[in-house]
Amino acid sequence: MKIKVCGTNDAVFAAEAVRLGVNYLGFIFEPSSPRFVTAEKAAEIVSSLGASLRRRVRLVGVFVRETPAEIAATMRRAGLDVVQLHRRATEGDVAALKAAGYEVWTLAGGAEGDGVLFDSSHGDGDTSFRKGNYKSIIAGRIGVENVADALALKPDVIDVNSSLETAPGVKSAILLAAFLARLH
Repeated sequence: MKIKVCGTNDAVFAAEAVRLGVNYLGFIFEPSSPRFVTAEKAAEIVSSLGASLRRRVRLVGVFVRETPAEIAATMRRAGLDVVQLHRRATEGDVAALKAAGYEVWTLAGGAEGDGVLFDSSHGDGDTSFRKGNYKSIIAGRIGVENVADALALKPDVIDVNSSLETAPGVKSAILLAAFLARLH
């Protein structure tokens, strides 16, 4: 099982998260989010990781409204690996982004991608967790207090975000270390 930390917006935290063993870092490109980053800011954080840390992590761009062409342009500018569509994706969305060379994760309830995200905090998706012919990703209010419940579902990826924050958009390496300690 792998861990994704979403809402990455700070280079120091990003580097520490990778050192602690996080498998995926997520960058949110939705302007209404307190965790929003621009493509330029994401590229700066990615660059700051350096080659050795960069090889240890996959980088995920999270998109809500953009077209596949806009998403691909942002992904190239930021230097990211995986597209996460945090909306009900269409088969056309998935096909276009795969054709652009990206692994694609989609929100359950829309077209299936390489990964399907079951997010209990997102009202637009299907939150009933299930395995399939995709990476199964569980998200939504997962923290130290309920990580055992998430683990019991045996997802391929656990996606954590706000439970690692001291304030909206401010991640804590201390909270991340405590969360990771509960996985073992």
